[in-house]
Amino acid sequence: MAYFHSPAQAESCIGKLKALRASEVRVDQFGEYPGPGVQETMNPITGNIPSLGFLTLGASGLDRNSGVLAATETDASGFGGTMADVMESFSQEDVSRRDTLLTVIIDESVAEQARHIIREAGGTA
Repeated sequence: MAYFHSPAQAESCIGKLKALRASEVRVDQFGEYPGPGVQETMNPITGNIPSLGFLTLGASGLDRNSGVLAATETDASGFGGTMADVMESFSQEDVSRRDTLLTVIIDESVAEQARHIIREAGGTA
């Protein structure tokens, strides 16, 4: 299992991993909140928006209480301490956030080669 910043980054090494005869290669994106995210552009003033968490985080299927809780996240509201704290948080998250999982089933004899391919593509194995 390896973690990447984006699905495109993870998919960039699939061909090389399949060349090593990987029996299974899968890319999945995960997050803190359920749902596929916002799939359409909407006007927040006139649209039917269930919660701020839905609008800003792409969280769907939240009940009223979960929606209120999601809206308190710094990513949703934009508020969270001093401006310096917020800016530091954004710079750290942009660098470290890895929300894409690459799962590879491969023979142990070529595992180190697979790790090298993953690291070259920007992943952590």
